[in-house]
Amino acid sequence: MSDVSDWWRTKIIDMEPGKITLRGTPIQDLIGTVGFSEMIWLMVRGDRPTPDQLALFQAALVSAVDHGPQAPSIAAARMAVTCGLPLNNAMASAVNMLGDVHGGAGQQAVELYHWINAQPTDTKTALGQWRHDNGKMVPGFGHRFHKPTDPRAPRLMELVDHAVSQGVCDGTYQRIALEVEQALERVPMNIDGATAVIYAELGFAPALARGLFCLSRSVGILAHAWEQTEQGGRNKGPTPPHYRWTYDGE
Repeated sequence: MSDVSDWWRTKIIDMEPGKITLRGTPIQDLIGTVGFSEMIWLMVRGDRPTPDQLALFQAALVSAVDHGPQAPSIAAARMAVTCGLPLNNAMASAVNMLGDVHGGAGQQAVELYHWINAQPTDTKTALGQWRHDNGKMVPGFGHRFHKPTDPRAPRLMELVDHAVSQGVCDGTYQRIALEVEQALERVPMNIDGATAVIYAELGFAPALARGLFCLSRSVGILAHAWEQTEQGGRNKGPTPPHYRWTYDGE
């Protein structure tokens, strides 16, 4: 049977009738003793965070839970509900909206910070080269709605400052992010750039920054989908019926 049992290989869970062990710990020993944020860390990374690491990690998760019905993912969840879909389908529809443009900037910012850190030049020079190769838009900086400042970013940077002072992380990626912000002058860091600092400082791989954003935003998605369920109605389109799109064909 080894060809069957070895079809999937995992270090995450050991399960058989009457037994569930996650990352080496029986589930009954985790229930009631581990919070949800710590459980995310444990499942993804396989170890336990220190209390200070957990506090910083949890702050990043909390900061990105929602951004209102104008966010494509939230709008998708609410429209899905008004089309008659149950909560799970509405949530799936919304999470599937989280791509490179909406939901992917956190991963892209972590990748940018790692790339700059690996360059032999200073941050400003490295950023110039990156923009030459990838375009002028810098992931994690600027915001179409929050001007001049995304209110979430400064608060997260305060928490990173505290974490660095306590030796939780060394501040390498925070320094890079702040140097990028300085080089961009009037384009401040946004939520994606700030959470990217935290995930990079805590050692999460860039791709996980997007997955963690999906987990975080799922909280807002569920809340909006449920609120729309309770409100009822059939707002099946993105705008009220009396508004029309622009037709520019023949």
